[in-house]
Amino acid sequence: PLVGTAEQGGVIDPDVLWSCTTCGACVEQCPVDIEHVDHILDMRRYQVLIESAFPSEAGVMLRNLENKGNPWGMSAKSREDWMKGLTFDVRTVEGEIPDDVEYLFWVGCAGALEDRAKKVTRAVAELLHTAGVEFAVLGSAETCSGDPARRLGNEFVFQQLGQQNVETLNAAFGSRPTRKIVATCPHCFNSLAREYPQLGGEYDVVHHTQLLGRLIEEGKLVPVEPVDGLVTYHDPCYLGRHNKVYTPPREVLAAVQGIRTQEMHRCKERGFCCGAGGARMWMEEKIGKRINVERVDEALALDPDIVSTACPFCITMLSDAVTAKQQDGSAREDVEVLDVAQILQRSMRKPADAGAVAGE
Repeated sequence: PLVGTAEQGGVIDPDVLWSCTTCGACVEQCPVDIEHVDHILDMRRYQVLIESAFPSEAGVMLRNLENKGNPWGMSAKSREDWMKGLTFDVRTVEGEIPDDVEYLFWVGCAGALEDRAKKVTRAVAELLHTAGVEFAVLGSAETCSGDPARRLGNEFVFQQLGQQNVETLNAAFGSRPTRKIVATCPHCFNSLAREYPQLGGEYDVVHHTQLLGRLIEEGKLVPVEPVDGLVTYHDPCYLGRHNKVYTPPREVLAAVQGIRTQEMHRCKERGFCCGAGGARMWMEEKIGKRINVERVDEALALDPDIVSTACPFCITMLSDAVTAKQQDGSAREDVEVLDVAQILQRSMRKPADAGAVAGE
């Protein structure tokens, strides 16, 4: 068999097949342009759809996707929980998007349901509100982009979720000539921008770092409050290598006063993965050193105050490793893992609040 253990006479060990995070570093470095990731996904597809042989914990995630439309199996109603406690109302699309709305904000499963990512979603929403950008969300009509299913090899579930989303989005955009979407999760961003055209969904998708960068450039967001400290930025694979977005997040950080930035040894197209891609987010790592620990060791070697990134999965993976290091005393207690948007939001704090109170 192609996939099997040494005893079975397999060419590729299942451990190898399922350990891939689809980070794309091998493809980036390959001198003869072999596209390893595509082959790995093809083999996974065969294992999942034909052999039905895949890691058991991944099965739980797939069932949740099919039944509840998100990997954690939470109810669709809780997709709107992140809006509670905001000082302004977030518009939810009912029927078609109103004409004065410029961007549809695609929150994503993590951004709507995962506690650390909710903070990022709120930060982005507040920043867009401050900048006067009219945006709306789909709320509970949103479902998973299908990325985890496709990376795991379950093409069937990806197609289901994808078609459902394309129908929802096409109905919401109606006959609009420009269909602008802003997404906070690079995996959703990648699916919406690069994979949905195959399903009949053509959209103009930007990542929140690109939009925030543009707003700063246009002077609609002015970071005033200095944020002191050394920041190192971790490139999410699906934002960097897969979509070549390297400068916008760094420009956003550069616009914040008081910040000193330092790059890790492996950065930009040579960046190292946080270990969550390829649906590894929902599987345990049993072999060798954990990828997130390896990455955090590299980050902490610079002794930063903040490890910054732009992806909900990276935030989870990196902060888990940082917390573990803080518990065993090998990391400073005050090291934080933050999204670029959260750092920008901190630098807006006082003046923005004063203005908001005066304007009410």
